[in-house]
Amino acid sequence: MRALTAPLFRAYRKMLPPMSDTEREALEAGTVGWEAELFRGDPDWQKLFGLPAPALTPEEQEFLERDTNEACRLVDDWKVTQSDFDLSPEAWAFLKQRGFLGLIIPKRYGGKGFSAFAHSQIVTRLSTRSSALAVTVMVPNSLGPGELLLRYGTETQKNHYLPRLARGEEIPAFALTSPWAGSDAAAIPDVGIVCRGTWQGQEVLGMRVTWDKRYITLAPVCTLLGLAFRLHDPEGLLPHHGPGPRRMDVGITCALVPRSHPGVEIGHRHFPLNAMFMNGPTRGHDVFMPLDFIIGGPAMAGQGWRMLMESLAAGRAISLPSSNTGMAQLTARAVGAYARVRAQFKLPIGRFEGVEEALTRIGANTYLMDSLRRFAAGAVDQGQQPAVLSAMAKYHVTERARQVVNDGMDVIGGKGICLGPSNFLGRAYQQIPIGITVEGANILTRSLILFGQGALRCHPYLLKEMNAARDPDPEAGLEAFHKALWRHVAHTFKNGLRAFGMGLTGSHFVSVPDSVAPQTRRYVQQLTRYSAAFAFLSDVALLVLGGGLKRREKLSARLGDIHALMTLISATLKRFEDDGRPEADLPLLHWAVWDAMYRAQQAFDGVIANMPLRGLARLLHRLLFPWGYPYVVPSDDLGHEAARLLLEPSPTRDRLTACCHLPQNETDPVGALEAALTATLATEQADTKLRDAERSGRFTGDPRANVRDLVEAGLAAGVLTPQEHAALTRRNQLRDRVIAVDEFDGSHWQEAVR
Repeated sequence: MRALTAPLFRAYRKMLPPMSDTEREALEAGTVGWEAELFRGDPDWQKLFGLPAPALTPEEQEFLERDTNEACRLVDDWKVTQSDFDLSPEAWAFLKQRGFLGLIIPKRYGGKGFSAFAHSQIVTRLSTRSSALAVTVMVPNSLGPGELLLRYGTETQKNHYLPRLARGEEIPAFALTSPWAGSDAAAIPDVGIVCRGTWQGQEVLGMRVTWDKRYITLAPVCTLLGLAFRLHDPEGLLPHHGPGPRRMDVGITCALVPRSHPGVEIGHRHFPLNAMFMNGPTRGHDVFMPLDFIIGGPAMAGQGWRMLMESLAAGRAISLPSSNTGMAQLTARAVGAYARVRAQFKLPIGRFEGVEEALTRIGANTYLMDSLRRFAAGAVDQGQQPAVLSAMAKYHVTERARQVVNDGMDVIGGKGICLGPSNFLGRAYQQIPIGITVEGANILTRSLILFGQGALRCHPYLLKEMNAARDPDPEAGLEAFHKALWRHVAHTFKNGLRAFGMGLTGSHFVSVPDSVAPQTRRYVQQLTRYSAAFAFLSDVALLVLGGGLKRREKLSARLGDIHALMTLISATLKRFEDDGRPEADLPLLHWAVWDAMYRAQQAFDGVIANMPLRGLARLLHRLLFPWGYPYVVPSDDLGHEAARLLLEPSPTRDRLTACCHLPQNETDPVGALEAALTATLATEQADTKLRDAERSGRFTGDPRANVRDLVEAGLAAGVLTPQEHAALTRRNQLRDRVIAVDEFDGSHWQEAVR
């Protein structure tokens, strides 16, 4: 074997593309968890179901129910987005005083010290009320000065800034994105030059920094600016640490700069699709700042990219999954109620199969999204910095949120396209692309990150082989490469044989832990089969295409889809167990999992069909799916059961939309929907009596026998009792409030233009 290893090792070293320090830091940043088990091909399901269920402490629960609901009550999203273009002074003061800007800051610094799950729950609820409100809270608690200080700051920096951030005395923003780099953040042209200068009347070693940033959330109101730039030391003034030659290009560096510092320029505001959270550019030219401004001090110069990647992994696992799941929960609750209250052709629109199809997707996708959100937050609470999982959560939750909100808009029709105070979904529809775009555009995330990073971090041998090939000691590298290579070969053949065997038997003989619910046992068996097939197919693709797979972005994206969908399904099965296996939730679980299995199957087909060798493609299909593909689209009967759960109150509906802020005010559009749904269900018998009388001709000749005035005709004809008439009249009042569309006079448009 060693005789064969040596030439392979030499060839591999030659073909391996060079890797910059920035690329290596990005790959090595963060941790992996269950997603790595799925890449092995033989996942240990005890590990998944043995993970603790995320839960709130009594203090966190009280904050969610009291302070978070009060923050929601203080915000009128229509005013924020249409006239004020900001949260009210009262809302800002409340967020600062009650500690919303310091949720993740430990109590010893005056923060709340909440868990990642609590952070996620709070942001989810806030986003059901207002995107501006949710973003204002989530940014200081995710990628920004607070998290970077906690992880890397000096004790002096922590002791000075963290209490001020926790009290809301400092408003943080973090400036990363450059107009010329965009998603290629490692290529930022913003630069700092190490030099000597004057600071507070003394000559000190510092840096002159020039930057031009955009899309910086909270920049217009920030008092403390986190700044990423590439630091250069042309005169060799920095102390030299570690082995190797001194580097003139020190690397990406993160600094913390007070807004009041001379030369810092905060531009005007961007206008992010009517979300109206504070967002804008910042610039500076040759701004001198001491080295102590570097987060972590001079010793952390050049370590910025690793800092950002590790912080981004945790932040991306919370912020965007939470805010977009909140939009989905609002859609599921409000659109479900609307579909039950709104009637056409003398039938609630939710009973029509076309509408039911959209409701099914809304409910099942929300269930799956919320499962992944909880799973990702739980991973952070378990001490992970989930680099791959967070990318999966960011991409799939934001994409499914787009589907959910689009379906919701289709159901409510004209009500949804006319903006106004009574439109509960229009702003969410406008703002969905924000989540798709920020923290790594979804196209880039899917085509380059999910499998590109996932394969290197989750594959049991790939990164070991690469590190061995790059070892400066050829003998040591050859030894490490030999061990990794032949284990890799055995791993590939084992997964191929297992996938073929499970394909022949339909995976019916795959062992499943006794702790798995009987209702989900088959999914665990099929996921085990898919895991082996995915691991084998990945190795084949890497062998056939080598480094060219990086350029075959469509194939890479489909492989990433398979990996991510298996993770989504796993999170959904785990959520069912964590909730205590509620039987009533099964229609949502079954539809969500079946649909995800079907999508994964399509991704398998897309990879196999586009392999460069047609004979290989046919062989792979026969090997991995000897009897054809096992899944078809979820059944209509299952969809009917899932949609029905959105149309009336139930514990399942409450669990599905547990983070929704539910106003008790009937003049609020969501509050009116809740009241109208209750009134509609309470008057079903009286309404049936009225409809039966109409069909029998009791109201012939009465001009009030129309959809608007039928209740009056029923009372006059003696069909309804006075009590039934009163109940139906109130129902109609609430219904009319729900279906009302806002109208404005000319002064509104003149004010909007001004």
